Amino acid sequence: MKISLIQPGRNNLKYLKWSYDSIRKNQGNHEVEICIADDFSNDGTWDWCQEMLQKDSNFKAIRNEGPTRLGHTILYDRLVNEVASHDICMIYHADMYLMPGAIDSIETHLTDKTIVSLTRIEPPLHPDGPEKVLIDFGIEPEEFRENDLLEWFTKPVDSDGGYQPKHNGPTEGIFAPWAFWKKDFQDIGGHDEIFAPQSKEDTDIFNRFQLNGIKFIQTWEGCVYHMTCRGSRFADGAKRNPDGEVFMKNRETDEWLNQNQKSTREFIRKWGHYCKHDALMKPIIPPKYDIGFIIKNANLQLIEALEPWCSTVYYTEDEMRNFKYTDYIEKEDTSFDLHEKFKSIDSQYTQGVNDIIVKIDGNQFGNNDFRIIQTLPEILANDDQLYEEIMIEPTHFQIENLQVTINSLQTYEMELICNEQ
Repeated sequence: MKISLIQPGRNNLKYLKWSYDSIRKNQGNHEVEICIADDFSNDGTWDWCQEMLQKDSNFKAIRNEGPTRLGHTILYDRLVNEVASHDICMIYHADMYLMPGAIDSIETHLTDKTIVSLTRIEPPLHPDGPEKVLIDFGIEPEEFRENDLLEWFTKPVDSDGGYQPKHNGPTEGIFAPWAFWKKDFQDIGGHDEIFAPQSKEDTDIFNRFQLNGIKFIQTWEGCVYHMTCRGSRFADGAKRNPDGEVFMKNRETDEWLNQNQKSTREFIRKWGHYCKHDALMKPIIPPKYDIGFIIKNANLQLIEALEPWCSTVYYTEDEMRNFKYTDYIEKEDTSFDLHEKFKSIDSQYTQGVNDIIVKIDGNQFGNNDFRIIQTLPEILANDDQLYEEIMIEPTHFQIENLQVTINSLQTYEMELICNEQ
């Protein structure tokens, strides 16, 4: 099998070296090309890349010269489209140790229109889940117990104290590391740059893969040991507390927290819902509707909360005098054109022109109303009677303090499959 591993990195050289060694040790008889993107690091990453380019013919590298960080949302795509030589690629992180037999398992399961994820074996930095295995063989390369890991992993399945897959066969789900056909990646335009430098770009592309007919497979015989969180999310990596446990809570950098909040709002604007998946990490994709909000008695806090959840925000001239929407538009950091999103209602368009209109009074709006706004796509999708009623005439109803008018239940999620070029 010929496969290109895609690895952007920023100031994580010791993990890149650790990961590289594991790939070369455990790649088997496969032709594995390692593609690195140095995102303006200052820890010697590019010097190491230059050295490896001379030593390893299956090593490739590019560099972002900065000074602005590009992030993996951009660099994943540059590596796939400009650097990788093979038809099969894998998104792979620097804090991952490739286990023996992993590429064999990818070759077994990767058929047409599929993506294969390797099972992650992790130290207990995060809660357990049905899609991964928690066991601690070290959280830093210098304390990594490689021999213990390999002895545990290679014990017979029916023996005590060895690796025990949580499922008898492949399950459905997608997460890093994930192997894919380059053509399937390019067909949907790769990652969406609105999520750069990082955060939510993975859920977005997973949604679009699924809508485009790609099947997800998680193999349980193919694995990586994943130290987790060795990118820009944490300022100084994971530490152990005095009792020897691992902790990560409240360790995120301000940069990561701010970007995560921005990307979350962008994701809601695009999809109309939060990131959703089942217990095994298969995406859940509610319908995308065309929703307009008519808001009276608005304030900055209310607009900030509601704006991402709709296609259009309507205001009257009186509202405009009482609350300056332009103040919100100018301060909000988004790739969407908010000047087009905010519209004045005149005498011709007193009801708005969207498929669904929700009238909101800021003086009455409460937490229950906001929960309804957040789950409105699921509410509408699960009400079969609505479809019968709107075939006759527009349907009006009230939920809590929200007045809802439905002119059409057309959905638009399929229009999101391919990025705008």
